[in-house]
Amino acid sequence: MDSSLAGFYKLPLAERRKKVAELAGLSADEAALLERFGSLDEATADRMIENVVGAFPLPLGIATNFKVNGRDYLVPMAVEEPSVVAAASNGAKVAREAGGFESSSNEPIMIGQIQLVGVKDFAKSKKAIADAKKALMEKANSYDSMLIKAGGGCKEIEVRELKSKRGKMLVVHLHVNCADAMGANAVNTMCERLAPDFEKLSGGKVRLRILTNLAVKRLARAKAVFPKSVLGEELIENILDAWALADCDPYRATTHNKGIMNGIDAVVVATGNDWRAIEAGAHSYAAISGEYKPLTRYTKNAAGDLVGEIELPLALGLVGGATKTHPVAKVCVKLLGVKTARELAEVVAAVGLAQNFAALRALAGEGIQRGHMGLHARNIAVMAGAKGAQIDEIAEKMAKEKNVSVTRAKELL
Repeated sequence: MDSSLAGFYKLPLAERRKKVAELAGLSADEAALLERFGSLDEATADRMIENVVGAFPLPLGIATNFKVNGRDYLVPMAVEEPSVVAAASNGAKVAREAGGFESSSNEPIMIGQIQLVGVKDFAKSKKAIADAKKALMEKANSYDSMLIKAGGGCKEIEVRELKSKRGKMLVVHLHVNCADAMGANAVNTMCERLAPDFEKLSGGKVRLRILTNLAVKRLARAKAVFPKSVLGEELIENILDAWALADCDPYRATTHNKGIMNGIDAVVVATGNDWRAIEAGAHSYAAISGEYKPLTRYTKNAAGDLVGEIELPLALGLVGGATKTHPVAKVCVKLLGVKTARELAEVVAAVGLAQNFAALRALAGEGIQRGHMGLHARNIAVMAGAKGAQIDEIAEKMAKEKNVSVTRAKELL
């Protein structure tokens, strides 16, 4: 096979699909699967990314029981992994017993970075930038009137002096309030347009000029009480021990945080937001102290109830990108009923906490496999060739036997 495919991007979508089907040796039935776009029509998909040949649908579920800051939410989750939606719903149900989640968030401040190398006099350069800060911020805000009308814009400029393997450098940070946008385009535009000014002020040369996904100014947090009357004292002690392992061991903390992101990513994908940026920011924030730590914290209150808390960067938007172009993403935002990007972040933080609590409850109690494998058994039954009512029948038998495997599914089939 020759994958260079000169001019491939110029071909109409149908011809691209035909070309790759021929090269990969797809059967007629396999090639036909690429023609199914569902609610995302071909024309929209073809304009969202490059070299489109089809669409990849994910199951879309609704997590129930969520009450955040006194308001109920239906939470859409796009995810392929069994037990994620059920776990989030169950975690939210326990939190609901004590009133649900209390969430809050910072203003939607994103940070843009401008890298300056070859600076001769760092003290003089930093002073020159500080003296020009007001004019620089005014210039940054002159380019995007819509953002300014929405209450956004550049709010601060800070300068960092860093040592690297290539020598010392200055890094300028623009702090930009992005309102209800995720903000990448606005921040990157400001960085690029101000870059020549910082070259003149510092006497250095600009290299990178782009936002950081470590959005430490754009944090969201949630807190919930999980009552002792529901969990029992023994299970609460077990959960606290499980969290303590994550707090002292990066091997466990990594899987602990992965469980949090199971829920967060599913909502981020469903609403058309950038889940890669959220993942990068979350894991970087988990290690910001120099040690990789869990994003949640658990304690007991005076009544002996379990108290869970979460804090992480959540740079989410309701305008721009797939949130406004993908038809299902638009429906999901409407289902969720959030009105601002901050409200979205606060709900998503609550989902992360619910997901993590449910995982710890299972791990510290009956073990993760019982519930997860019971749901996963349906996927295994399908892999073995089961159809219709056979899927549930075979899945149920495998779950009861505690023998969930394709081999056993084929035997039962």
